[in-house]
Amino acid sequence: MSHKQTATRLLGYLKPHKGEFAAGVACFFVSAAFEPAIPALLKQLLDRGFNGTSPLPVWLLPLIVIGLFVVRGVLSFAGTYLFGSSTSKAVFSLRNDLLRAVVGADASLYNTLSPGVAASRVINDPNSTMSSLSGAVITVLRDGTTLIAMLGYLFYLNWKLTLITFAIAPALAFVVRKVQKRVLRLGSEAYGSQIRLIGIVDDIIRAWRVVRTFDAGEFEQKRFRQEAQHFRRMTLKSVAAGATMTPLTQTVASLGVALILTLALIEANQGQATVGDFIAFITAMLMTISPMKHLTDVTQPIVGGLIGAQACFDLMDTPPEPDHGTRVLPDRPDGALRFERVTVRYPGSEHAALATFDLDIRPGQTIALVGPSGSGKTTVVNTLLGFVAPTEGQVSFDGLDLQDIRKTSLRRQFAVVSQDIVLFDGSIADNVAYVLPKDPVRIEQCLRAANLWGFVERMPEGVETVIGSNGSRLSGGQRQRLAIARALYKDARIWVFDEATSALDSESERAVQQSIEQLQGEKTLILIAHRLSTVRNADCIYVMGDGRVLECGRHEQLIAGNGLYASMVRAQAIT
Repeated sequence: MSHKQTATRLLGYLKPHKGEFAAGVACFFVSAAFEPAIPALLKQLLDRGFNGTSPLPVWLLPLIVIGLFVVRGVLSFAGTYLFGSSTSKAVFSLRNDLLRAVVGADASLYNTLSPGVAASRVINDPNSTMSSLSGAVITVLRDGTTLIAMLGYLFYLNWKLTLITFAIAPALAFVVRKVQKRVLRLGSEAYGSQIRLIGIVDDIIRAWRVVRTFDAGEFEQKRFRQEAQHFRRMTLKSVAAGATMTPLTQTVASLGVALILTLALIEANQGQATVGDFIAFITAMLMTISPMKHLTDVTQPIVGGLIGAQACFDLMDTPPEPDHGTRVLPDRPDGALRFERVTVRYPGSEHAALATFDLDIRPGQTIALVGPSGSGKTTVVNTLLGFVAPTEGQVSFDGLDLQDIRKTSLRRQFAVVSQDIVLFDGSIADNVAYVLPKDPVRIEQCLRAANLWGFVERMPEGVETVIGSNGSRLSGGQRQRLAIARALYKDARIWVFDEATSALDSESERAVQQSIEQLQGEKTLILIAHRLSTVRNADCIYVMGDGRVLECGRHEQLIAGNGLYASMVRAQAIT
């Protein structure tokens, strides 16, 4: 995408707010029209004041000059605020579109995009892009028009009169200090909101499987939208506070000009020479130096802004997750699963993750998948959840091809508890209910069933206890049991325990094992484990290797067969 195409696409986000944008442009043009009027008026008034022919009282002339500066400052503030308002709304829309692209992107994106980069793309890039480009536009409009208007007055030079700025330096320092305090306070609030936004996006990136399994895309969009709206308001207030700097400092500076003008008129009335031409020129000169400097720096933010916009659009154009299914499963399906000569080959891989794989899981059955790392166990789960599609063969759910079932409908039937527990920065109750409506009674039941209620009762805030980012305030066993409680609350038909006890101590493993045993016979359970003590009571154990089933049967049968499973059991000293 060229810079021109990027700029055109970016302007599309400003189009809905073109009224505010155009009003901001108009304010800058009207403000520029006042620029040459100020030194021109000074010249006329001072020249006529020195020879005593001024039609107005001496005391009224400074007020007129101050009034012109105030009007110009108000117009400058209005233009900056309107620009800030329209661009902040465009940033808000751009952020939401970026998050929608991330939430709905194909699974391959999560293999290449780190959470930190994704968070920066969604949070920082839109704001920095719009800030850079809008700042450049404001510079061109405000300083460019001022420079053009002042060019006619740059024919004389008298640098000594610039020393008058030292007389108003203390007042300027006071104004700047007051404005900076407000800008810093609002900036801190905006930064805090930005950090919370990054946390939300980080949650979504880390927990994308959970989000999709719970069909929580819209829920996360709403959570993100609320915080993004707050961040937009804080950013706009910060822009408004910063925009007061220029008119206030110019107003203070106008007091010094008014003082000089008054003294000059008094001296002129006493018979001294006219200084109107010199004052007019110096005013124009001082009003021109700053615009010239700003215009020389405008190229870099434009280029930087377009590069940031390009990165945003690259992420936004990421292919969405394909979903060609049209069938919707009933609320309480049987849950029969079947793999028929399924082959799965990941892009760029020479070897198949699953090779002519067959598996038959009856409703309510507990099956276990065991085998060395890379044998294809996790690929079985990813295929069931629709994260990868079979290259060959067919996977069916209650006789329906998975490719014919809508992914959101399919994933509602699964609850997944893995060794990589993903929790959200919120309360225990928030994590148990997650995207579903909160029912305090049901939350307690699920926590009891997950052997976590005793811990919750000891906490001063109970179920409203905040667990920190990804459950950082909980132990490994507590995090695992909280994930089980969340899955219980979802009440899915099929449960998947993917290495759910691999990182736990013996006590925590026993607690999780008890939770699993309570579900046997009530739910269809798929257990994936290296610790074979977790799977010995399964109805059928499938031993996998190189994407195939090498042997299957109950624990006792496989031990008697003295094959791969038996050797694995002996290696772990399990009887």
